[in-house]
Amino acid sequence: MAWALQYLTGLLRGEQDLFEALLEAKRIKEARFGRFVETCAILNAKSGRCASDCKFCAQSRYYRTKAPVYPLLSEEEILEKAAWAESEGINRFSLVTSGIRLDRKEFKKLLKIIEKISSYHPKLKLCASLGTLDQEELLALKEAGLSRYHHNLECAESFYHQICTRQKWRRRYETAKRVKETGLSLCCGGIFGLGESEEQIIEFAYTLKELGPDSVPVNFLHPIAGTPLEKTAYLTPQKALAILCVLRFVLPETSLRVCGGREFNLRDLQALLLFPADALMVGHYLTTSGRKLASDRQMILDLGYQTTLLNS
Repeated sequence: MAWALQYLTGLLRGEQDLFEALLEAKRIKEARFGRFVETCAILNAKSGRCASDCKFCAQSRYYRTKAPVYPLLSEEEILEKAAWAESEGINRFSLVTSGIRLDRKEFKKLLKIIEKISSYHPKLKLCASLGTLDQEELLALKEAGLSRYHHNLECAESFYHQICTRQKWRRRYETAKRVKETGLSLCCGGIFGLGESEEQIIEFAYTLKELGPDSVPVNFLHPIAGTPLEKTAYLTPQKALAILCVLRFVLPETSLRVCGGREFNLRDLQALLLFPADALMVGHYLTTSGRKLASDRQMILDLGYQTTLLNS
């Protein structure tokens, strides 16, 4: 164990051969997930005015950013976006709302919409990220047809107090555990490049291993003007790839889903993320723009991998 920690720390510090690590991560990934790359898309169904103060987030009410602010979208708008996702060959579709939790009226409205999406698009795997929910609410989502619930820890517990003060890390962890207890698939990860140490990256990876999510979304900080981290630059393309390798080595059986910040941080090395990772978030993110679907499709195919993304 001590040797493994020393190797992982050295990899994150640039003291180990990154390209050897990428090839080993690729071997582990393909042994578990084969050559298929799963894709998911999100809809920012309610934006801005969040009561939390995560320093990286453009949607916090405490920061002055250009992020859009609007209430829960209409049923028609949400159903239209779900139909679009299915028509583009995207595998998973997730509804995401800002805020620590929804009020009862909003939750009931979304529950009915989820039932309709599940009925209209049975082949589309349906996910949601609606903040802190109790067991009764999670069971209701499952009954409505939800496949997976997303709730991030964001970072290591030892670093969390430097990033967020109005939402407890332990409460996030307990919510994630509750998701598993209801029988829903759990998607739980975080964001890297916040100023955390190499040791805290490894701490976070082992916390996720202990929690046992089915999917780990990996975000890399894309600094946004108006947030406290707007001038942060802790990542290089090689550091981002090293983080993905660490996660793959610690979580060999877990789906790694690269999400926001990949274009900004990986630049010309972006295709290499698919050596450790088996899944991609495609389209736009919550408050930043992503690439064209055709570009991601071509990247996947150029590596000799498979995708259901259509050439549109």
